[in-house]
Amino acid sequence: MRMGVWFLKLAALYFLIGVSMGLLMEMMEDHSLAGAHAHINLLGWASMGLFGFIYVLFPKASETRLAKLHFWLYNCSFPLFMLGLSFFLAGNTSLTVLLMIFPNLLVLSVILFVINMFLNVKEEDIAHLIKKNENTSL
Repeated sequence: MRMGVWFLKLAALYFLIGVSMGLLMEMMEDHSLAGAHAHINLLGWASMGLFGFIYVLFPKASETRLAKLHFWLYNCSFPLFMLGLSFFLAGNTSLTVLLMIFPNLLVLSVILFVINMFLNVKEEDIAHLIKKNENTSL
């Protein structure tokens, strides 16, 4: 399965987690994990969904070694980052080491994504998408 499809499926999963977490916080009237909830929705649902759409629209970029590194580094670091953040926000500092390592690896994965976009998404790819869309809408 291509990187874009995997990112989209995982984004949907994080959307479910984020929405469920928000509902539970509201029901318990305890919003101490609001920071983790926000990160799950932004970095899990929104960002991963956008990665997925970009990789679907630009399959050349999704087939690169950079895309694979981006995918695996992002998806290994993000859950551990959220685990560390959740513990920290709940007042438990036993997993603070996760906050020293995994946010940095997540940022590194985003840097790989940006490099991939600059190297492998070309203006002519965008023009081709627009032309293809115009031809199918006739």
